[in-house]
Amino acid sequence: MLIVTCAIIRNEKNEILVVQRGEATDHPFKWEFPGGKVAPGETDEECVIREVEEELSMEIVIRGMLSKVEYDYGHKRIALLPFICDTLDEVPVLSEHIGFKWIEVKDLMDPDYSEADVIVAKSYLERINAENLEEKQFVGHPSDDLPDNTDLQTFVNNMMGRKEAEWLAASAIENPATFMKLFEYSLSSDKSLSFRASWTLTKVCDSFPEIIYPYLNQIVETLFKLENESTIRSFLRIVSLSDLEKINSHQQGLLADFCFLKLNSGNSAIAVKAYAMEILYKLTLVYPELANELSASISILMEDGSAGITARGRLILKKLGEMPVKPKSSQP
Repeated sequence: MLIVTCAIIRNEKNEILVVQRGEATDHPFKWEFPGGKVAPGETDEECVIREVEEELSMEIVIRGMLSKVEYDYGHKRIALLPFICDTLDEVPVLSEHIGFKWIEVKDLMDPDYSEADVIVAKSYLERINAENLEEKQFVGHPSDDLPDNTDLQTFVNNMMGRKEAEWLAASAIENPATFMKLFEYSLSSDKSLSFRASWTLTKVCDSFPEIIYPYLNQIVETLFKLENESTIRSFLRIVSLSDLEKINSHQQGLLADFCFLKLNSGNSAIAVKAYAMEILYKLTLVYPELANELSASISILMEDGSAGITARGRLILKKLGEMPVKPKSSQP
């Protein structure tokens, strides 16, 4: 029996990623949850993270696991291990599949799946329905007392439901100490804690963008020190949605340097490049002299880029072409 993993990957909108197999496969044109066979000496968790990286160039964080699915296809028997995962990546880079789509939970049963993946989809819906019942019983208000530091860290690291994340974000808006703790956890070497904390910070800023303004310069200073790309993506997303004129000119220069570094790097994730493009475009509105360098970087990136990054690049290039000229004597 083959031991196989798969990932139920959720994005920031709580949509689920499904991918389509090609014609020359044992399940031609069927949809599935990405994953693959466990290699010798590899843990199940290591396998699903590796497979998603190899097949889709996406970084995921494991949030839970569903029951094992055993299925006999006739020509092979598999034991499928489904992991519930979160990502901040927006567009996968397909290397083994011919298509992908993000679908809402309510539409999860619509694709024409392979038989084992049908069972996984049903199992996930059962989990979600159970979580929704728990969330209805979850009673909390932003003004309620939050747990102490140790319990708060555990709470953040174990968040599964979005109601919990939204409640914590609302609490952070009302309580600066909680906001600072989330910022501190975002810098943790614990990748799961860092991912969840920085993701929650994006929810805070979505609801109350002004709260981030006193911390924007600090976030920019932190970018060069970060090693966890999940946190980098979260921070760049926050910055991309902020008023960049709230950042001082020196930090704007550092931000431009960092974004060009990530945009021109072959190792940066697609979401990082996308946010970097958007930030650099906003900086060109303040410093038009950056426009030529940004156009050149995007053009080079689009030559070998994915469909998603190419589409984003074309959009930014169009906006650059329509940009009014606003000369400024100083440079970032």
